[in-house]
Amino acid sequence: MKVKCERNCKESVKGFCRMSEIDILADGMCGKYNRKPEFELFREDNVVVFDNAGLPSIMVKFTRNPEVPTHPMFIIGGKTYNKIYVSKYPNVIINGKAYSLPMQQPAVNVTQEEAEEACFSKGDGWHLWTAMERGYIANLCYDTGIFPHGNTNRGEYHADCSEKGDCFGGYKTLTGSGPETWSHDHTVFGIYDLCGNVWERFRGLRLKDGILQVAENNDAAMNIDLSAGSNKWKCLLDSDGEPIRIDANDGEIKFTTEDEIEEDYDGCHWKDVGFDCEITDEMKALGLFAGEPEAYIYADTSGERLPICGGSWAYGSNAGVFNVSLDYPRSISSGSVGFRSAYYCDAED
Repeated sequence: MKVKCERNCKESVKGFCRMSEIDILADGMCGKYNRKPEFELFREDNVVVFDNAGLPSIMVKFTRNPEVPTHPMFIIGGKTYNKIYVSKYPNVIINGKAYSLPMQQPAVNVTQEEAEEACFSKGDGWHLWTAMERGYIANLCYDTGIFPHGNTNRGEYHADCSEKGDCFGGYKTLTGSGPETWSHDHTVFGIYDLCGNVWERFRGLRLKDGILQVAENNDAAMNIDLSAGSNKWKCLLDSDGEPIRIDANDGEIKFTTEDEIEEDYDGCHWKDVGFDCEITDEMKALGLFAGEPEAYIYADTSGERLPICGGSWAYGSNAGVFNVSLDYPRSISSGSVGFRSAYYCDAED
C-alpha cells in the first residue's frame, strides 16, 4: 500500500513514502520524518578525480559495506577494493582520453576498443565501466525502487513531457542537463543519463553463439585481454555447472541451459522474459533479471555480440537502467552509442 506524504521529507518519492515501516507519534506526525533541505550543496560521494594528464572527471563514489556480502564489483584481480568510482555523466573525449563532465555533448561513434583505450589511457585504475558496475547500480535502483528517468522522447521523458534536458542536434541532450529524476537516485548527486539519450558500452559481458560469457568478478576493470579469442572469458553457469544460454526467437527471449538453440535475433520486455534455469547470484549481480519489467532486452545468438545498455532518445518505456542489448558486434560505431569510464583504488591486503 502506498502512503501519501505531503511533507518535505527525504524519505518521500513523488509524494509517497518509500519507508517499509512508519512510526506515527501521538501528535499524528511521522516519527521517521527526515526533512529535505531546499538545496544541498555537498554530498561526500561526489568527488573530482584527476587523471595522468592532470584533468578532472566528476565521479560518484561507491564504498563497500563490510557488514554485507561483498558484491563482485569490489573484487578485482583477486583483491578486494573498498571504493569504486563511476562517472557521474556519459563521457566526452579530450585529447584521446575520456572525461565525466556536465553540459557536454556525449562522445559517440566509437568502437569498443576505442572506448576502452580512451579510459585505460587515463592511468592506473581507470577503465571502461564494466558489467558488474552496471549491475551494481541497477540493483541499487531495484532495491530502493527508484529508477532513473531520462531523454526517452527526443529531449523529453516519455512519461512526463515537463522533464526536459538541453537539446542539441534536435534530439540528444547535454550530459546532466535533465532534472534530478534523470539521476539514478533522483537527486542532483546521483549518476545521470543511465536511461535513454545515448546507448552506453560496457566491458566484461558478451554473448558468444548464444552462450553468456563474463570476466571473473570485476576483472574487466583491469586492462586484461577481452578480445574475441581471449581465454579470460568464462561461461556463466547455473548451479549444476551448465552454461546459461539465451534463446531468442518468435518474439521471445529465454534464459536456458538447453544446448540446442536456433541462431536468431529478437527482443522483449523483461517482464516477458522466460527463465528455464534459476536466476543465479551472478546473474543477479550483473542485473540480468526482470528488475525493471518494462525495460527491454535484445539478443542475437549468432557469433560474438557485445552489450550496450540504457536505450536512446527514442526508446520510450523500453529504455531504462536494466535495458540491455546483446546484438551488436564489437566493431559497431554509431552516433547513438557512447560510454562512461570508472576508476578503482584502495586495495585491501
